[in-house]
Amino acid sequence: MTDFSGKVLFLDRSDINTDEIIPARYLTEITKEALKPHLLEDLSLDGFDPDRDVKGKSVIITRSNFGCGSSREHAPWALEVNGIHLVIGESFARIFRQNMYNCGMMAVELENGAINRLFDEFSGKDASIETDLAKNRFKISADGKNAWFPFSISDFDRALIEAGGWVEYADTHY
Repeated sequence: MTDFSGKVLFLDRSDINTDEIIPARYLTEITKEALKPHLLEDLSLDGFDPDRDVKGKSVIITRSNFGCGSSREHAPWALEVNGIHLVIGESFARIFRQNMYNCGMMAVELENGAINRLFDEFSGKDASIETDLAKNRFKISADGKNAWFPFSISDFDRALIEAGGWVEYADTHY
Protein backbone atom coordinates (compact mmCIF):
# COMPACT_ATOMS: atom_id res chain seq x y z
CA MET A 1 0.00 0.00 0.00
CA THR A 2 1.12 3.55 -0.73
CA ASP A 3 2.53 5.75 2.02
CA PHE A 4 0.26 8.74 2.54
CA SER A 5 2.71 10.77 4.60
CA GLY A 6 5.34 13.35 3.81
CA LYS A 7 6.14 16.99 3.24
CA VAL A 8 3.23 19.31 2.47
CA LEU A 9 2.70 21.64 -0.49
CA PHE A 10 0.09 24.29 0.35
CA LEU A 11 -1.89 25.59 -2.63
CA ASP A 12 -4.05 28.39 -1.27
CA ARG A 13 -6.68 28.64 -3.97
CA SER A 14 -10.03 27.11 -4.85
CA ASP A 15 -10.97 25.77 -8.30
CA ILE A 16 -7.55 24.49 -9.35
CA ASN A 17 -8.47 22.70 -12.55
CA THR A 18 -7.03 19.70 -14.33
CA ASP A 19 -5.38 21.91 -16.98
CA GLU A 20 -3.47 23.64 -14.18
CA ILE A 21 -2.54 20.28 -12.64
CA ILE A 22 -1.26 18.97 -15.98
CA PRO A 23 -1.64 21.16 -19.09
CA ALA A 24 -3.63 19.62 -21.96
CA ARG A 25 -0.70 20.06 -24.36
CA TYR A 26 1.00 17.09 -22.63
CA LEU A 27 -1.91 14.66 -22.96
CA THR A 28 -0.31 13.05 -26.00
CA GLU A 29 2.52 11.70 -23.85
CA ILE A 30 2.42 7.91 -23.63
CA THR A 31 4.04 7.42 -20.22
CA LYS A 32 3.34 8.81 -16.79
CA GLU A 33 7.03 9.65 -16.46
CA ALA A 34 6.77 12.07 -19.39
CA LEU A 35 4.19 14.06 -17.39
CA LYS A 36 6.50 14.47 -14.39
CA PRO A 37 8.26 17.77 -15.22
CA HIS A 38 5.00 19.50 -16.17
CA LEU A 39 3.03 19.13 -12.93
CA LEU A 40 1.40 22.45 -11.98
CA GLU A 41 3.52 24.39 -14.49
CA ASP A 42 0.52 26.50 -15.59
CA LEU A 43 -0.79 27.15 -12.06
CA SER A 44 -1.03 30.86 -11.39
CA LEU A 45 -0.62 31.43 -7.68
CA ASP A 46 1.27 34.31 -6.05
CA GLY A 47 4.71 33.18 -4.92
CA PHE A 48 4.34 29.67 -6.38
CA ASP A 49 7.13 28.26 -8.53
CA PRO A 50 6.60 24.61 -9.53
CA ASP A 51 10.31 24.08 -10.21
CA ARG A 52 11.10 25.11 -6.63
CA ASP A 53 7.99 24.17 -4.66
CA VAL A 54 6.90 20.70 -5.87
CA LYS A 55 10.11 18.70 -5.44
CA GLY A 56 10.15 16.60 -2.28
CA LYS A 57 6.46 17.09 -1.51
CA SER A 58 4.13 14.11 -1.01
CA VAL A 59 0.94 15.83 0.15
CA ILE A 60 -1.07 18.79 -1.17
CA ILE A 61 -3.36 20.84 1.04
CA THR A 62 -5.69 23.08 -0.93
CA ARG A 63 -9.08 24.77 -0.84
CA SER A 64 -12.32 23.73 -2.57
CA ASN A 65 -13.19 22.14 -5.92
CA PHE A 66 -9.68 20.82 -6.63
CA GLY A 67 -9.48 18.91 -9.91
CA CYS A 68 -12.38 20.63 -11.65
CA GLY A 69 -12.37 20.79 -15.43
CA SER A 70 -11.98 17.82 -17.72
CA SER A 71 -12.28 14.28 -16.45
CA ARG A 72 -8.95 12.89 -17.56
CA GLU A 73 -6.85 10.51 -15.46
CA HIS A 74 -3.69 12.41 -16.40
CA ALA A 75 -4.11 14.79 -13.45
CA PRO A 76 -3.80 12.05 -10.79
CA TRP A 77 -1.08 10.39 -12.87
CA ALA A 78 0.98 13.59 -12.88
CA LEU A 79 0.62 13.81 -9.10
CA GLU A 80 1.50 10.14 -8.67
CA VAL A 81 4.64 10.24 -10.81
CA ASN A 82 5.81 13.20 -8.71
CA GLY A 83 5.33 11.23 -5.48
CA ILE A 84 2.17 13.07 -4.38
CA HIS A 85 -0.33 10.46 -3.21
CA LEU A 86 -2.56 12.51 -0.93
CA VAL A 87 -4.54 15.68 -1.58
CA ILE A 88 -6.49 17.25 1.27
CA GLY A 89 -9.10 19.88 0.49
CA GLU A 90 -12.53 21.16 1.33
CA SER A 91 -13.99 19.54 -1.78
CA PHE A 92 -13.01 17.89 -5.05
CA ALA A 93 -14.48 17.58 -8.49
CA ARG A 94 -16.30 14.23 -8.40
CA ILE A 95 -14.48 12.53 -11.27
CA PHE A 96 -11.04 13.77 -10.17
CA ARG A 97 -11.70 12.47 -6.65
CA GLN A 98 -12.69 9.04 -7.92
CA ASN A 99 -9.75 8.91 -10.33
CA MET A 100 -7.46 9.48 -7.33
CA TYR A 101 -8.90 6.45 -5.50
CA ASN A 102 -8.93 4.40 -8.71
CA CYS A 103 -5.17 5.04 -8.87
CA GLY A 104 -4.70 3.93 -5.24
CA MET A 105 -4.29 7.51 -4.02
CA MET A 106 -6.33 9.59 -1.58
CA ALA A 107 -8.41 12.76 -2.03
CA VAL A 108 -9.66 13.56 1.46
CA GLU A 109 -12.24 16.20 2.24
CA LEU A 110 -12.06 18.17 5.48
CA GLU A 111 -14.56 20.79 6.55
CA ASN A 112 -13.82 24.45 5.91
CA GLY A 113 -12.80 25.20 9.50
CA ALA A 114 -10.17 22.45 9.47
CA ILE A 115 -8.79 23.61 6.11
CA ASN A 116 -8.61 27.20 7.37
CA ARG A 117 -6.78 26.03 10.50
CA LEU A 118 -4.27 24.07 8.43
CA PHE A 119 -3.52 27.15 6.33
CA ASP A 120 -3.49 29.56 9.29
CA GLU A 121 -1.20 27.47 11.48
CA PHE A 122 1.01 25.52 9.07
CA SER A 123 1.21 27.19 5.64
CA GLY A 124 4.55 28.83 4.89
CA LYS A 125 6.36 26.41 7.21
CA ASP A 126 8.23 23.18 6.60
CA ALA A 127 5.16 21.07 7.39
CA SER A 128 4.83 17.29 7.30
CA ILE A 129 1.81 15.00 7.49
CA GLU A 130 1.67 11.53 8.98
CA THR A 131 -1.39 9.54 7.97
CA ASP A 132 -2.83 6.99 10.37
CA LEU A 133 -5.19 5.14 8.06
CA ALA A 134 -6.23 2.66 10.75
CA LYS A 135 -7.45 5.48 13.00
CA ASN A 136 -8.62 7.80 10.18
CA ARG A 137 -6.53 10.77 11.20
CA PHE A 138 -3.69 12.98 10.05
CA LYS A 139 -0.98 14.45 12.22
CA ILE A 140 0.53 17.62 10.83
CA SER A 141 3.78 18.94 12.27
CA ALA A 142 5.84 22.09 11.75
CA ASP A 143 8.17 24.14 13.93
CA GLY A 144 7.60 21.90 16.97
CA LYS A 145 3.82 22.23 16.73
CA ASN A 146 1.54 19.23 16.07
CA ALA A 147 -2.16 18.93 15.38
CA TRP A 148 -4.43 15.96 14.67
CA PHE A 149 -7.25 16.06 12.13
CA PRO A 150 -9.79 13.23 11.80
CA PHE A 151 -11.05 12.22 8.37
CA SER A 152 -13.38 9.66 6.87
CA ILE A 153 -13.40 7.69 3.64
CA SER A 154 -15.86 5.11 2.39
CA ASP A 155 -15.21 1.41 2.82
CA PHE A 156 -14.94 1.01 -0.95
CA ASP A 157 -12.40 3.85 -1.30
CA ARG A 158 -10.41 2.27 1.55
CA ALA A 159 -10.47 -1.07 -0.30
CA LEU A 160 -9.21 0.65 -3.45
CA ILE A 161 -6.24 2.28 -1.71
CA GLU A 162 -5.42 -0.89 0.24
CA ALA A 163 -5.38 -2.84 -3.04
CA GLY A 164 -3.27 -0.20 -4.79
CA GLY A 165 -6.04 1.03 -7.09
CA TRP A 166 -8.97 -0.15 -9.17
CA VAL A 167 -7.04 -2.54 -11.46
CA GLU A 168 -5.43 -4.31 -8.52
CA TYR A 169 -8.78 -4.40 -6.67
CA ALA A 170 -10.53 -5.88 -9.71
CA ASP A 171 -7.78 -8.49 -10.15
CA THR A 172 -8.48 -9.86 -6.67
CA HIS A 173 -12.29 -9.50 -6.64
CA TYR A 174 -13.50 -10.39 -10.14
